[in-house]
Amino acid sequence: MQNQDSRNTILFFVCAAVIMGFYMFFVMEPQAQRRRAAQAEAAAAQVEKAGDHPTAASAAPPEQAFTTDRAQALGRAARVPIESPTLKGSLSLLGGRVDDLFLVRYRETLAKDSPPVELFRPQGMEHAYFAQFGWTGANVPGGVPGPNTLWRLTGGSTLTPSTPVTLTWDNANGLRFTRVIALDDQYLFTVTDTVANLGTQPITIAPYGRVERQGVPPGLGRDMILHEGAIGTFSRGDGFVTEQHKYKDWAKKPTIDHETTGGWLGITDKYWLAALIPDQSEKVEAGFRVRTRGDTQVQEASMLGASRIINPGRQITETQRLFAGAKRSQVLKSYEDSLNLPRFIYAIDWGMLWFLTRPIFMVVEFFFGLLGNFGLAILALTVVVKLIMFPLANKAYESMSKMRKLQPKMEELKKKYEGDQQKQQVELMALYQKEKINPLAGCLPILVQIPVFYALYKVLFVTIEMRHAPFFGWIQDLSARDPSNIWNLFGLIPWDPGSAPLIGGLLVGMLGLGVLPIFYGLTMWLQQAMNPPAPDPVQRQIFQMMPIVFTFIMAPFAAGLLVYWAWNNILSIIQQYFIMHRFGAENPIDDFIARIRKKAA
Repeated sequence: MQNQDSRNTILFFVCAAVIMGFYMFFVMEPQAQRRRAAQAEAAAAQVEKAGDHPTAASAAPPEQAFTTDRAQALGRAARVPIESPTLKGSLSLLGGRVDDLFLVRYRETLAKDSPPVELFRPQGMEHAYFAQFGWTGANVPGGVPGPNTLWRLTGGSTLTPSTPVTLTWDNANGLRFTRVIALDDQYLFTVTDTVANLGTQPITIAPYGRVERQGVPPGLGRDMILHEGAIGTFSRGDGFVTEQHKYKDWAKKPTIDHETTGGWLGITDKYWLAALIPDQSEKVEAGFRVRTRGDTQVQEASMLGASRIINPGRQITETQRLFAGAKRSQVLKSYEDSLNLPRFIYAIDWGMLWFLTRPIFMVVEFFFGLLGNFGLAILALTVVVKLIMFPLANKAYESMSKMRKLQPKMEELKKKYEGDQQKQQVELMALYQKEKINPLAGCLPILVQIPVFYALYKVLFVTIEMRHAPFFGWIQDLSARDPSNIWNLFGLIPWDPGSAPLIGGLLVGMLGLGVLPIFYGLTMWLQQAMNPPAPDPVQRQIFQMMPIVFTFIMAPFAAGLLVYWAWNNILSIIQQYFIMHRFGAENPIDDFIARIRKKAA
């Protein structure tokens, strides 16, 4: 008996340690990192200068102070408006940069007046972020277009999915560069450069493209469960490998080079991506670089095509592409198929358990197509998971029902051999064998569901489809925590607990219980009440505290997770109730119904 109690205690603490480790690793530590990052990034204006491509022979503009006025930054050069169903902004004729871009289908917050999400930011502002294409070549008379080249708009007036624009630059020494920029109805820019040699001497040049971010904005790259930073897929032998470098790791290895035929590379945030896409049949030199300019670290993903010779009277054409937008699964998959783009869907950080996260996401998305609500889709997913695990759960609940029914006999054995622990253990194991009971079977469904729980957490956390996805009532974002709070009586008192000085963050962050966490705790308590009580009094007290402890642990998690877990508990309670009925075991639901009937009589 003592050995059995010890095994149960060890098993409990192992399970508790796993859950607590999950909470500390994925909730508390990211929150602490975000707080430290916000403090570290709260600096005054910095000075930096515009960058040039590592292989481009062009000078950088002079140092300048950052401006917070976007209009002022945009007004430094003539611009071409960008308008599409998904994007709005402009491109600069200085360098031909795509550097002013907003995602019109996504808002910063749930507020009705919230502005659209900013993707690119022009040079001159803090944390400038842009994409640029150009040419490089040594000793080319008149030079090649670079970051400071002022292009002329010679075709079109506004870049839309139906109206490309044409830019032209002549180097006054026999080279004419013509750039046609097209945009589809999603997030793909196609840049087609034609270079004509009108001179008398052959010239050698090579095309390049780059995405540059001048300093990491506060809050990015701080979540341990999420990849943000450099990302790319490169050819390796007969296949392709996706490579990731988080911002902090990238800074420690500032130069990372690859030779690849096909693939893509860029800079990724949680939901957004800027990626360079070369011709998939062309061999390019691709790389990630970090360099310091003043007090700013500049991150860069770049690619350099093969050099080519243009003889007098001849011309060449080079096509490069830029993805700049939201990492929506269907959109990425469509580009993966249409452009024969390897592993583009893995721009989404599916994680180590991608073999679970991707199928779970596809199931949720399938049910969303049927039901029109991601919350209902999560409920349907839970039913699917329960059906898959039904045989295992059935055996576990049968074992627990038998143990609950045998509880009086177990107590008799304990009293009969109170002074002989070894005899207690022998008799108890004999009873288990006689009744065909596995005392550890009850933990198996929980252990099996931990990977599913993690995979769903990952799906809710990284997929943009879940961002701002409403359920019903007060739950308007399944990827965020339950916004209701016990400290203002769930919204009945017009007071924001987070605004309280000193203790506001503690009230909301650690002690803030919403309706969903409380409901989850109640379902956990009821499910636990249906299980056979632990034989050891200390264990019994610990298990009685678990619903309270886990209510607080789960409170900061995404509302979608609590919807899944609470609904899973309800389905488990229903399944366990019928099994206990079948075996004639006592259960708290029947006891409650009996008391109600007795009072009514």
